[in-house]
Amino acid sequence: MGIGGCIILIAAGAILTFGTEWQVDGVNLDVVGIILMAVGLIGVATFTSIAKRRRVLMPQQGAVVEEHPDRHPR
Repeated sequence: MGIGGCIILIAAGAILTFGTEWQVDGVNLDVVGIILMAVGLIGVATFTSIAKRRRVLMPQQGAVVEEHPDRHPR
């Protein structure tokens, strides 16, 4: 699940918790919304920590060109 899926979970949970007044027998939609938001936040935290580890860049090893100011090509 990428960062987009995590944001969708957070948004869906917020809509269920704060934006609706629906009643379903045997299911508390406020609790379901809070669970979705928590899972989304955990997913964002996990995704960003993994992404930080992948972005570690190693310095490039390239050819070193040295110029000598006292030598001029003729």
